[in-house]
Amino acid sequence: MQCPEIIRVDCEVQVLSLNVARSGDANNFGTRVTEEKEEQMADKIKIYQKPTCTKCRETISILKQRGVEFDSVNYYETPLTVAELRDLVLKLGISPRELLRKGEQVYRELNLGKRELTDDELIALMVENPDLIQRPIVVRGKKAVLGRPPESVEELI
Repeated sequence: MQCPEIIRVDCEVQVLSLNVARSGDANNFGTRVTEEKEEQMADKIKIYQKPTCTKCRETISILKQRGVEFDSVNYYETPLTVAELRDLVLKLGISPRELLRKGEQVYRELNLGKRELTDDELIALMVENPDLIQRPIVVRGKKAVLGRPPESVEELI
């Protein structure tokens, strides 16, 4: 699964290099390639999901039906770091408590409904217990939405 991604990235870099070479501006070659690549990466949609989740599958289906290219991250196989989750919360524009899945058994076991915890403590608990994280989270650039309902992804398309 990693090989196709590597090939795709190599092709994009070659296309960017060709575009810069055609422009004839050799002095800004490295800068322009970097800026164009950053723009493309910031504009590409990324979905943080769990493959067995119905809302995640429905959101992915909408993206595919619309012909949108996206990267998918199964955050159970590739766990989020504290910094990544903090960044997602900021992009969503919500508090960490709003990102909690309150119906999960681990939520009840940790008695999270009755505990006063800081945002950092909640984020750390979500990183340790990914079942606590609402899903899917869909990101494009500096904005993110929860795919609840799945149609909310339309905001990013």
